[in-house]
Amino acid sequence: MLDTRFPRPRGDVGHPDTFPVPVRRRVVPGAFPRAVVASAAALRASGLAERFSEALRALEAEGARALTTSCGFLVLLQRELQAAVRVPLVSSTLLQLPQILEREAEVGVLTISAEHLGEEHLLAAGVPPDRLRDVRVQGMDPRGPFARTILGDLPEMDLAAARADVVAAALSLRRRAPGLRTLVLECTNMPPHAEALADATGWRVRTLLDAGPLLQWPHA
Repeated sequence: MLDTRFPRPRGDVGHPDTFPVPVRRRVVPGAFPRAVVASAAALRASGLAERFSEALRALEAEGARALTTSCGFLVLLQRELQAAVRVPLVSSTLLQLPQILEREAEVGVLTISAEHLGEEHLLAAGVPPDRLRDVRVQGMDPRGPFARTILGDLPEMDLAAARADVVAAALSLRRRAPGLRTLVLECTNMPPHAEALADATGWRVRTLLDAGPLLQWPHA
């Protein structure tokens, strides 16, 4: 878990009732939102890569059967974090992109920051270089209620305003890419709004809970 104080409604990766099984959580000190929404070089230079590895090893030692993180930008560290533990790790919803691209001509990604989500993140997620242009990325308004609360780590959130903000971003993407069929939510704070997104766009909306190893949790 990132080191945060912003609200986490049900559906958010940090809410205790989001998952259908008991969940152990460990906060990584100093992993503030603006420090993690960054490049791979910045993550490693900050020392966060090793701190996340330590947290994952601790959770594995406590008996965790599968692991995840609370920020999709950590896909940049997927390989080294997976190497730190033996159980399956899903660092980001973005890891679903290659499978979706096998059956669809293009796929949408809704991210908290299009400014910071670049090709290095998509390549780290396994997107083939020749399919990068088929990933249609839409970012949130950095001044809107959703991004302002999450990236600014504010203690309160207007949930209705945040939902309208997220839906507006998705509709903007639909205007740019009307042929999309699937939307992947990079940000683990967006799933509380997944149903509203599906209703507004008609798209399949993929969240962290759609990741393979995580789907196996109730049966582990």
